[in-house]
Amino acid sequence: MGALRDRALLETLYSTGARVSELVALDLGDIHASEGLVRLEGKGRKERIVPIGDVALDAIRRYRMSLPPHASSPLSRALFCNQRGGRLTSRSVARIVARYSSRLAGGAVSPHTLRHSFATHLLDEGADLRSIQEMLGHASLSTTQRYTHVATDQLLAVYDRAHPRAGRATVGRPVKREKR
Repeated sequence: MGALRDRALLETLYSTGARVSELVALDLGDIHASEGLVRLEGKGRKERIVPIGDVALDAIRRYRMSLPPHASSPLSRALFCNQRGGRLTSRSVARIVARYSSRLAGGAVSPHTLRHSFATHLLDEGADLRSIQEMLGHASLSTTQRYTHVATDQLLAVYDRAHPRAGRATVGRPVKREKR
């Protein structure tokens, strides 16, 4: 159960951009697999519906199929459970994310890093800020704009390298910019 649950949990965090508190609050009924959607309850008990990818849905399905029959009863509503059948806590999720990410070259990351990656990758692939704001559940667009610094730096580097009139790069070598 552990590895399958952990995989489903990690895939769900990255696929939906959910806050860790939203993830641990997920119930089975919040996943609408046929529509590819999940219902999240965010800050201030505000609900939002966000897409969830097929990879995450498949990981959730595999995890849920691995559970003993009593764990899949209507009485156990929590999507992600600990070994005793109780709902996972935010601290448990943070430990799980740290355990798996510590194996990576960059070292351990937090669940929020997956949320940030979700937003940054959407932006890098052309999603508009307003849509990302909705998916993240941000009340203010300025909060969402914090995620754009990575994408902006990447755009400026490409511009400096490729645009003939950029005026900031020597041929073949981009000029390093200051971080904003």
